[in-house]
Amino acid sequence: MRCPYCGCEESKVVDSRPTDEGERIRRRRECFNCQKRFTTYEVIETTPIMVVKRDNSREPYNRQKLTKGIMRACEKRPISLDQIDMIVDRVESRIQNTLDREVPSERIGEYTMEELKNVDEVAYVRFACVYRQFQDIHTFMDELKRLIEDK
Repeated sequence: MRCPYCGCEESKVVDSRPTDEGERIRRRRECFNCQKRFTTYEVIETTPIMVVKRDNSREPYNRQKLTKGIMRACEKRPISLDQIDMIVDRVESRIQNTLDREVPSERIGEYTMEELKNVDEVAYVRFACVYRQFQDIHTFMDELKRLIEDK
């Protein structure tokens, strides 16, 4: 594993533990060269999932892309990185459980919104604004009304 700080390929595992869902192993490593610590995750290799975009193009599923979108929605909200990782883990688990090799991006967005709704309503609305491409204040208000009615 290459150190993200100095690029050295030699490191030692300092701590190793499973994540909450038991799907991944979190490893704390220490670089032999610069002595800085960093975290890696070990996951079971699965069949690659292709995401079918709205324009029918296809691209490989990218965990980092989903994480970045969720982080944008959660900006300046009281949501930890661990909570964001758990949201992504649950969305990925649902994707894997469908057993489909191609998953529409709409389904990933819906799964993500369901998870965000349970964690933080403001982050949910922010994500929905981008995901559902709200065109005006009326569609935004309709979503807020649905959120209030669900409570």
